[in-house]
Amino acid sequence: MRVRDDGSSMMTGEYDFDLFTIGAGSGGVRASRVAAAHGAKVAVAEEYRVGGTCVIRGCVPKKMLVYGAHFAEDLEDAQAFGWTIQGKSFDWIKLRDNVQQDVTRLEGLYGQTLSNHNVTIFNERATITGDHQITLASGKVVTAKHILVATGARPAIPDFPGNEHVITSNEAFHLDAIPRRILIAGGGYIANEFAGIFNEFGSKVTIANRSDTILRSYDAALRDRLLQISMVKGIEFCFHAEFEQVEKQDDGTLLVKLTGQDPREFDVVMVATGRVPNVEGLGLETIGVEVGSKGEIIVDAFSKTNVDYVYAVGDVTDRVQLTPVAIREGQAFADSVFGGVEPYAVDHSCVPSAVFSHPPIAAVGMTESEARNQLGNIKVFQSDFRPMKNVVAGRNERSLYKMIVDAANDRIVGIHMIGPDAPEIMQAAAIAVKAGLTKADFDATVAIHPTMAEELVLFK
Repeated sequence: MRVRDDGSSMMTGEYDFDLFTIGAGSGGVRASRVAAAHGAKVAVAEEYRVGGTCVIRGCVPKKMLVYGAHFAEDLEDAQAFGWTIQGKSFDWIKLRDNVQQDVTRLEGLYGQTLSNHNVTIFNERATITGDHQITLASGKVVTAKHILVATGARPAIPDFPGNEHVITSNEAFHLDAIPRRILIAGGGYIANEFAGIFNEFGSKVTIANRSDTILRSYDAALRDRLLQISMVKGIEFCFHAEFEQVEKQDDGTLLVKLTGQDPREFDVVMVATGRVPNVEGLGLETIGVEVGSKGEIIVDAFSKTNVDYVYAVGDVTDRVQLTPVAIREGQAFADSVFGGVEPYAVDHSCVPSAVFSHPPIAAVGMTESEARNQLGNIKVFQSDFRPMKNVVAGRNERSLYKMIVDAANDRIVGIHMIGPDAPEIMQAAAIAVKAGLTKADFDATVAIHPTMAEELVLFK
């Protein structure tokens, strides 16, 4: 018997571990670390790299590429501010390798965090092979009182002739060169973010989308503004277009046939058409864990599956596919099961989010159409302005901020922004929306001038 930090006892004699976590991404690492801090004996299995999608091949390296891409416009704009830039050039290999070097550093820190909490790390695949039983790729068999599945999701590749020639966001970080012409399939945040990145790096970018709407979960005004700005920047959009065939030609280029389009040549074709949960080969069926139609593990509000001792957090559950949400789910699971506290659930409502496009989008709460449908009587405040920096730079690119207010009680139910640094500004604004503050509360706050953020307290 071992003793938790709070003095209560935890029995481990019956099992090798109190918790066995499959997958060392953001959710799995947080859950494992917190459970161990509560006194649990914890093991984690990770077949690829500690850190998961976000750290290794997702939001972290993507944001670094976004920073790198912004310099293309910053160097151009600097001239209007008196700077002379001579001999500028871009070295993709240098940026690519520097980003990967930092990813490796972060991976080491994640592993170190687990080790510092005495979490056992198995760098191999794990499969559930029986009741409370996990078998590792090496053949080692262990038992655990609780099992947490945190294996995340992966890019979905549509089924069409020649799909073996496409890449996903996973491979985009490792290209040997910036493609002269790239086709990106998809209308979500990944497609639009990489479109902005490659466009700034000098690629001719085409986005192909099977519908006529990009970023469908965001407010229509922001979607339209990003589409307008993207087209001015030279990004081409093909709507109602799906793959019919991709053919690799003798010179290595790809001949692509999309519905409603003539065949066209591209150097790289990237698909960003959604993600699918990583559940294959986990052995879930061995103990009867229930999954949904897309393979997602079905869980209750406390991240518990239909099997009493098996839990799941993060993208493998197909709830809200955002890293901070997975982290919160992991924290709540560990506290609730091992912390000796009253079990609590994560509130998945009013979650702020961002699209690191060029320019970026940030949002929290209801869109205008959602608010009209749910609340009926609403007030919409809008500010359409040209940031001061763009004015001096001669860049005719306008920002748009929207505030959605419930007319019945003056409560702010949504804020939506597109413009420079929108995600940075939104983090603080999201607190106000989550807390249920009113338009009057914003009106009573003195503006910080001159900033773009002051528009939030100056709506009329």
